[in-house]
Amino acid sequence: MPQRQRYLFVCINRRAEDNPKGSCTARGSEEVHRALKEQLAARGLAKVEARVCTSSCLDQCSSGVTILVEPDHFFYGRVTVSDVPEIVEGIANDRRVERLVLTAEDLEKG
Repeated sequence: MPQRQRYLFVCINRRAEDNPKGSCTARGSEEVHRALKEQLAARGLAKVEARVCTSSCLDQCSSGVTILVEPDHFFYGRVTVSDVPEIVEGIANDRRVERLVLTAEDLEKG
């Protein structure tokens, strides 16, 4: 199998409900993961362009649901299921969804 162009690591970390950091799972990350996998496969992009993987904490809790895109090495943050079609379209057209890309300020918050 050829190596894919990108790997999307979706945080599915789960914390106690009373944890002040919250968790990506509580914010819907499992649904985002599932939707990404389904839509990439439906567009024929899952075999060569991108693979969606689960991840534990990516240390960007203040911006969850978080996705790390490699090897491009940037984060999408505050992702919802409704953002998935735009992310998939971006993969198809080799472009980022800039409104979802975490800024240096976002990354400092962790």
